[in-house]
Amino acid sequence: MKRGAIVLALAALASMSGAVLAQDGVPKKLPPKERTSAFAKLPYWDGLWLSAHLETNIGGLSVEMLAARDRGEPWNRSVMQLTGFGAPWNEEGKARQAERMKTGGNRKANGWGYPMMMNSNAPIQFLVTPEEVVIINAYRDVRYIYTDGRPHPPEEDRWPTAWGDSIGRWEGDTLVIDTVSVKNPNIYFHGGPPLSEDAHYVERLRMTGPDMIEGEITITDPKTLTQPWTVKLAYTRAKGFDRMISIEFENDRTGFDGTSNTIEPEKVP
Repeated sequence: MKRGAIVLALAALASMSGAVLAQDGVPKKLPPKERTSAFAKLPYWDGLWLSAHLETNIGGLSVEMLAARDRGEPWNRSVMQLTGFGAPWNEEGKARQAERMKTGGNRKANGWGYPMMMNSNAPIQFLVTPEEVVIINAYRDVRYIYTDGRPHPPEEDRWPTAWGDSIGRWEGDTLVIDTVSVKNPNIYFHGGPPLSEDAHYVERLRMTGPDMIEGEITITDPKTLTQPWTVKLAYTRAKGFDRMISIEFENDRTGFDGTSNTIEPEKVP
């Protein structure tokens, strides 16, 4: 595609989000009145949100799983769909999963990272502006999703991180997010899927009711997957919370009893 066509394509994308692009593709700030108008057209996802699919105890363990274990019944479902137990792994992916299961039992976490922060039992918050959407969780995992029409940085100017590089656009009331350059999620968080750094993530998020946001993530990674892997997600508005309280991971008391994670006793000085 010629440079002129690229600039026109970016300008068309920017017009959907209310941004203005210079000729070199660099976003410009909207004038105050135009920005106010652009704000008024955006969805308002106020409050704090919890993963609607998670039914866990205080330690983040599945209530159903614990009940099944007490009854002596097998349990082969993960409380978090993005952990990868149902992913279409190829031989490389299966080898990575096997290594993860062998070495991950008593690992400590640095945080959730992406994509797990979108499928965890930690509350998240959406800050929506014309230029970007910021997603924050209680463990200070932060995603910046630029919706002002800018592309991803050139490959030589970016490197894999725990949260990757995200750009987005609004298709009506649906936020479409494109994320690349994500470090193997299992490195940062022991429950993350062991995808490669070449994985490509496409998300769609949309409010479907006053207290529900639904979405999905489709992951493409030829290095570890035989086909695209799509996971449905949903978030429900948290009740009784009036602020985000940040938590650090230095007191991670994750234990392992040889079968599943446990909570270690609190250390006494």
